[in-house]
Amino acid sequence: MPIMNHKACTQHVAVIVFPFASHPGTLLRFIRIISAMAPKVKFSFLSLAKSNSSLFTESNSKGFENIKPFNVWDGVPGGYAFSGNPLEPIDLFLNVAPGSFKKGIEEAEAEIGQKVGCLISDAFLWFAGEMAEEMQVPWVPLWTSGQRSLLAHVGTDVIREKVGASGDKDQTLDFLPGFSAFHASDLPEGVAFENSESPIAVMVHKMGQKLPQATAVAINSFQDIDLEVVFELKKRFHKFLHVGPFSLIPTAPIHDEHGCLEWLDKHKRASVAYVSFGIIAKLPPHELAALAEALEEGRFPFIWSFRGNEKDFPEGFVERTDRNGLGKVVPWVSQAKVLNHSSVGVFVTHCGWNSVLESITGGVPMICRPFLADQPLNMRTLEVLWRIGVGIEGGVLTKSGAMKALELFLSSKQGNEMRERTSILKVFAEEAVKSYGRTTEDLNVLVNEIICGPSKRKWLDWVTNWNWW
Repeated sequence: MPIMNHKACTQHVAVIVFPFASHPGTLLRFIRIISAMAPKVKFSFLSLAKSNSSLFTESNSKGFENIKPFNVWDGVPGGYAFSGNPLEPIDLFLNVAPGSFKKGIEEAEAEIGQKVGCLISDAFLWFAGEMAEEMQVPWVPLWTSGQRSLLAHVGTDVIREKVGASGDKDQTLDFLPGFSAFHASDLPEGVAFENSESPIAVMVHKMGQKLPQATAVAINSFQDIDLEVVFELKKRFHKFLHVGPFSLIPTAPIHDEHGCLEWLDKHKRASVAYVSFGIIAKLPPHELAALAEALEEGRFPFIWSFRGNEKDFPEGFVERTDRNGLGKVVPWVSQAKVLNHSSVGVFVTHCGWNSVLESITGGVPMICRPFLADQPLNMRTLEVLWRIGVGIEGGVLTKSGAMKALELFLSSKQGNEMRERTSILKVFAEEAVKSYGRTTEDLNVLVNEIICGPSKRKWLDWVTNWNWW
């Protein structure tokens, strides 16, 4: 349904960001999609200065002039000395975030000259619901992970009641719809057991309690990937809208600056392993060496997107594998493009949700080495529900375990079967983003919700459904 102009509709939307890990980039991608559908609306994107400077470069902002970044305070006092705890910056930020975002919205309203008529947030920022209530505007949170982890967070209180704070990690979760094949140990850290008072655990617990009050909850996924869980979430939210996979809704051209696609062109179908562990996870040195040795000794062609120091690899590994054409180690790749190349046969991944989705939309099964958050749950879903991936033997990369997994996907019938199952999910995802697909339909509903609000939406529905003949 096209968005219709009406003088009372919102012309200014504030977007508040959880400025860590991949969250800012994912939220910006979402805003670019909806801003293209509503080009006359101004979007104020509020995040940390460091994050905004990396996202809003001159080259990648062309065509999105209706999105403007605004910087908010990170909560770090002057002269503050960090202890080295990786959660410390998040804790400091969250302590001041409501006030910082409120001030940022006031600055955006003054600069743009229009009051904010809708608040979009990363779902993590549960207090955005309270801000929206105070502003008397719709609140639309975006959940950047999958349906299954979202249900776990929304159901945290029930899970804690059933499992107990020091409960059995092997207990099945059959009291949650769609979770009969899952165990308490598969849940994101802090949902049921240890660290339930950490900044992240407290944040997502409050989020799970607050999300049912949102005007609409959007998710970077497609409906057919997990129907039983989807139907349960639809019961819990006013509106639950699928707006992904973002990887199938291009918003800007991406360049292959390291020549990965040309390199892949020289290899046989489904013969290459693509390796990446995202922007946060870092393999311990012994696991890095084990995987490198497995690739080289097993003669498995590979592309490795590696953000660390190449000196961490076994001596001579990068140079040897580059010289003999076996492998290519690069600091960055267009992951979606690489995974869509016919030569890629398996993805060695940390199982972050963006990576899982991009692998599915590329038709590539996965070898999983999860680290934190929703990653173990995503891995279990790939293994037991969709059967398009396997966890690394013993949960830790060894040379023998890595070689066994690589051979499974690149040299066996079972690997081909998993590739075929992944391709079926790929078709479902592609259908979702077509003009008649569920994602397209939900995006139109969501943009109407964002721009027009409840009272004006009734007017739109009346106009849209009127029998003009």
